[in-house]
Amino acid sequence: MRISVNDITVSYTDEGTNGAPALIFLHGFPLNKSMWNLQAKALEDDYRIIACDIRGHGNSGSGDQDFSIELFMSDLIALMDALNIRKTALCGLSMGGYIALRAVEDYPERFDALILSDTTCIADTSEAKEKRMKAIESIKKSGMEQYAGESIKNFFADESFTARVDEIAAVREMIVKTPEQSLSRTLLALSVRKETCSKLPAIKIPALILVGKEDKITPPSAAQFMHEKIKGSSLHIIEHAGHLSNLENPGEFNALLKKFMAVYKQTI
Repeated sequence: MRISVNDITVSYTDEGTNGAPALIFLHGFPLNKSMWNLQAKALEDDYRIIACDIRGHGNSGSGDQDFSIELFMSDLIALMDALNIRKTALCGLSMGGYIALRAVEDYPERFDALILSDTTCIADTSEAKEKRMKAIESIKKSGMEQYAGESIKNFFADESFTARVDEIAAVREMIVKTPEQSLSRTLLALSVRKETCSKLPAIKIPALILVGKEDKITPPSAAQFMHEKIKGSSLHIIEHAGHLSNLENPGEFNALLKKFMAVYKQTI
């Protein structure tokens, strides 16, 4: 499905039960909404499940504005308004988590539950910024295939390279189909994003924090830090998974998500 918001066309899926509590999924970089297909199938009988392509990714437009986490957040709020969603649960992985944290900070009245997966509240360090700049140069010089190959090395747990061959192929395809310009613009946006750690104690809604045990990009220590700052939050470390825990161990991921959402559903 497609809808015009914030001067771009946003591609999204809207599945599940009309009138049921809504849950919006925000994907990681440089992926798209299809990474949430298994979660949508697991939850669509009991919830309204929406997954959207973030600006410049998947089938959503890029627009002319400089990319930023704040712009991505603005797109999310505009999409919610367009779909008449006053309040929703929100799940973000990696970059999606950055957007979710900013959205809950700036629009706390619009969200009543938060799931943070394989993400962090800290801003990029100088070293991380340098890596992103080198990635931009690598994309220009060597192309998408090489960038995809290098990215995948860090995304998955070691055992996933034999146990999750189809998922790895799907992720590679998502990356190479993302426009080069969108990748560069998003890398710049990620490099200058602001921290959200100082605002974590202000989060008062139910929060679930998930992380792959072998996540090299946003490790369990980052999840533990957020858990300690968000009062009443739950933390689960997912076995047999790296940075893309929802794809690498969907059974455990979905079971934890279902349990959390069932409790949340009783409170609204």
